Amino acid sequence: MEEIKTEIRICLGSSCFARGNKKMVQVVQQFLIQYHLTDKVNFHGSHCFGHCGEGPMIQIGDNLIHSHDPDELKRLLKNHFGL
Repeated sequence: MEEIKTEIRICLGSSCFARGNKKMVQVVQQFLIQYHLTDKVNFHGSHCFGHCGEGPMIQIGDNLIHSHDPDELKRLLKNHFGL
């Protein structure tokens, strides 16, 4: 039976990308490598989530979040994965 992967989508629309998601892509990639989660996660870019004024936007599972702070994003990822 195939394991269901957690989906992490990061907005790569111009507004979110300019507001910090360029950096957040690297933060998520490093986190997944550090905690050996690359096989358990489907991490990919996405287009606009429709919340441009709140960006940068990232979706972890069913949770849509906005975060400018790499440490906050790491905390949210740790909580999601129970680390």
